[in-house]
Amino acid sequence: MPPLSDVVVVLALAGMLAVAFRHPSGRVEALVGLGCAGVTLATGLLTSAEVRAAVTDLAPVVAFLVTILVVSDICARAGVFTAAAQRVGRWSGGKPALLFTGVFALAAVVTAALSLDATVVLLTPVVLSACLARSVPAGPGIYACLRMANSASLLLPVSNLTNLLAMPDLDLTFTGFALRMAPVLVLVLVVEYVGLRLLFRRDLTGDPQPDPSDLEPVPVVPVVVVGLMLVGFAAVSPFGGQPWWVSAVAAAVLGVWGYRHGLLGLRDLVRSAHPGFAIWVLALGIVVAGLGVGFLGDAIEHLVPGSVSLGGIVLIAVIATVLANLLTNLSATLLILPILAPLGTTAVLAALLGLNIGSGLTWTGSLANLLWRRTLTAYDAAPRSAAFHRVSLALTPPALLAAAVALWLTS
Repeated sequence: MPPLSDVVVVLALAGMLAVAFRHPSGRVEALVGLGCAGVTLATGLLTSAEVRAAVTDLAPVVAFLVTILVVSDICARAGVFTAAAQRVGRWSGGKPALLFTGVFALAAVVTAALSLDATVVLLTPVVLSACLARSVPAGPGIYACLRMANSASLLLPVSNLTNLLAMPDLDLTFTGFALRMAPVLVLVLVVEYVGLRLLFRRDLTGDPQPDPSDLEPVPVVPVVVVGLMLVGFAAVSPFGGQPWWVSAVAAAVLGVWGYRHGLLGLRDLVRSAHPGFAIWVLALGIVVAGLGVGFLGDAIEHLVPGSVSLGGIVLIAVIATVLANLLTNLSATLLILPILAPLGTTAVLAALLGLNIGSGLTWTGSLANLLWRRTLTAYDAAPRSAAFHRVSLALTPPALLAAAVALWLTS
């Protein structure tokens, strides 16, 4: 039976995850996170050096999270997502199958460039509105957003916090990461696209619907800033630069631009950074560090294979998938990375397959899944759990296996 201190930390993590699932105000998130971190520290499991290391390792990731959320929010206020969705709709000619294809590609691009949160929170409602305006079934489009939020986040280090957390353990630059994961992502996208086409084939055979709206102009400044931001990520990486340096500059530039154009005030700017969630993430790092030095860390260490053969890659991906769906992928990342880091780059990348693709298996696998459901609930369009799991169980295992094979072939 685990010691009392381990039980206390497990309960602290359960409390933090319950808050994440309910998604209350930022103040509540911060207070609960600090309380759970305090309880973890009171157990004495962690030394002061371990606490300092947990916070220090997470700080750059949280800084990126805060700044990229600001960038994404200003892009949404400026109409970037609406303009992109309108052009996808115009290109499709109102044909459901072509509209789905365009949305699938758009969701993959938004996830890679602005992270998965932008896809589930900002792009999904735009896609929903575009489908409803054309009297086209929204299911294929909104599920494309969800699936791409998890699976397409494999491409760049900045596409998912799990990737950013893994970067210090990878012998790869920003560009090197993208080149290593690109062939894996291509195969995953094929599996996801074909799978969604088959699952929603009845919804994709309707007659073309007219485009009801005029095209909104593309906001040039946000698009250019985001493009330069992506270039900046690649430029600073070989010199040891952190992604948050670049995203902070982009957030500052767009913040000034948005303020001058009346898109947001100073209070809106602070809210868009979600400071309460940032504190919650830092607190989560402390709680999971406590969990890692206890019985769960020991159990995982015994399960991890000693090689990165095809079987080893699949096993690591499966372990990461199970942990993600039990603890959410962010918690699982913090727990499993220190164990896998000594095995090298391929082992860490194999874990990312489970932490990104595998997290799409259940509602609890990824915070993105819960945010997607919360976003659609506000529009009275959230799917039932049975429908969600029908899609996730059909697509996640083959996508995960395809990714593992692709990673093994390119190792």
